[in-house]
Amino acid sequence: MTTLESKAKELLALHRPGNPVVLPTVWDAWSANLAVAAGFSALTLGSHPVADSIGRSDNEGMTFAELLTRVRQITDAVDVPISVDIEAGYGLEPAQLIEGLLDVGAVGLNIEDTVHSEGGRLRGDQEHADFVHGLREFADAAGVHVVVNARTDLFLRQVGDEADRMDRAIARLTLAASAGADVLYPVGRHSDADMRRLTSELPLPVNAIGLPDKSDRAELAAQGVARISFGPYLQFALATEANRLLDRWK
Repeated sequence: MTTLESKAKELLALHRPGNPVVLPTVWDAWSANLAVAAGFSALTLGSHPVADSIGRSDNEGMTFAELLTRVRQITDAVDVPISVDIEAGYGLEPAQLIEGLLDVGAVGLNIEDTVHSEGGRLRGDQEHADFVHGLREFADAAGVHVVVNARTDLFLRQVGDEADRMDRAIARLTLAASAGADVLYPVGRHSDADMRRLTSELPLPVNAIGLPDKSDRAELAAQGVARISFGPYLQFALATEANRLLDRWK
């Protein structure tokens, strides 16, 4: 586990508010090699692009075993820290998730609060924090400080009244921080003012989603962001370019 622990520490150290690490979201060995060759020192796997790449749907349309197969292919291909979007956990317990990730060489994870295996319900604030705590507990027991990125879908799904949604998201993510998260992910597209409030009021580094062909790293850095990932948008941008090339040959 020594190498995994060193990679986990390396990944965590990259999260610097105001000087964000960019973790290109990849889905297979080809895209991982492409990103590493371009100079990126750590990567994340997104559930949506991975699912697309194997003919499954997002929102846990693939199994955890299928995801781990793809993670192993990537960790065999590149020697950089890898974080994995595990959606809501595929109906598994934290111990099973940590064991599976470490077994295939991953040292970070995203955990969201939409429980796809239970009809898409949203975990309660404390329930989500308890799940984060379980992940931290079993990672620590394994001797690897897996970097836990706690995500909330309150903004993405527009849950509840908009008037107090920001307050509720901050409260929810603050509980996750107390439970052992390392990074907080209020997924969605935010105004400059809202992102600045999130990064100033949340107690841990904040992950923001970036559009690889439109967003600006300097702008996100000025907002206090510590981590930028692409979700499915790198894959979407490449698909647009591939369609442009293919259209020339119709």
